[in-house]
Amino acid sequence: MKKAIVSAALAAMMGVMAVGSTVMAEAELLPGGGTKILYCITPSTSNPFFGTEQVIAKEVGEELGYEVKCFSHDDDAATQLELFEAAVTDKAAAIICDNAGADASIEAIQKAYDAGIPTFLIDREINQTGLAISQIVADNAQGAAAIAEVWVEAMNYEGKYAELLGLESDTNCQVRSDNYHSVIDEYPDLEMVAQQSANWDQTEAYEKTEAILQANPEITGIICGNDTMACGAVQACIDAGRDDIKIIGLDGSDDAANYIKSGDMVGTALQQIALITETAVREADDYLNGTAPEEEKQLVPCIAITADNVENLSAFVYTE
Repeated sequence: MKKAIVSAALAAMMGVMAVGSTVMAEAELLPGGGTKILYCITPSTSNPFFGTEQVIAKEVGEELGYEVKCFSHDDDAATQLELFEAAVTDKAAAIICDNAGADASIEAIQKAYDAGIPTFLIDREINQTGLAISQIVADNAQGAAAIAEVWVEAMNYEGKYAELLGLESDTNCQVRSDNYHSVIDEYPDLEMVAQQSANWDQTEAYEKTEAILQANPEITGIICGNDTMACGAVQACIDAGRDDIKIIGLDGSDDAANYIKSGDMVGTALQQIALITETAVREADDYLNGTAPEEEKQLVPCIAITADNVENLSAFVYTE
């Protein structure tokens, strides 16, 4: 990751997200565990999106003088709880986490809070405020609607299509689906004939797409809740000789970018996860030094990526 993006990207984001900061009374701040250790806990890094979170957290954290320990919970709340307990035992200064479920993660974050260790959430929110110091997420509603607009145009505003949903316990799953449909459902000649969860997984998306194509050979489009599933769907369509199917995802991965360049995918919406993760690490450092973020919930806009601008995308970073 290029360190050159750091200052410029952060400066640009300040204008669109409610970060700001204020010095709070010392007694109101969680003190951290007393070490210079940061924990970064994410879903599986087999998905490059989550791998980027760990790379950026380690790079920025070490730049700020921390030892950064990275772990994956594999979207399992019990594993996540064990990792939070390990952070408490390790006397971690703070935890950066892309959580394992909007409700299922509350217990783990509460344990850290009770131990005086601040948690900074990235990518996914939880269904409670006041436990995490910040929840910094991509504007999934805006991003899903933006790329849906591109897709309906590519579909020529008509045809039958399928949808691959993500992990249904993840708030982002429903937000993305709802906002895809906020655009698509305005066009009565677009008809959804299949909707299945592929749990954010590429192999599962490939298999589900194979089955959908067999049951619904008339479809000409597939909308996917993330790029990992979109890439699985694209490959299934390629292998089935169906290069006519218009597919979108949401993440902004390099794999999706390559399919967009080859013409096998219509587009994606970039979640600026490198920027989101860097912001969380810097907010953690500021917090431990006495300055808290003004807002707990912070939105970072997505960028619609198509064949027209895909050359500007690399490693979840968009440059003009």
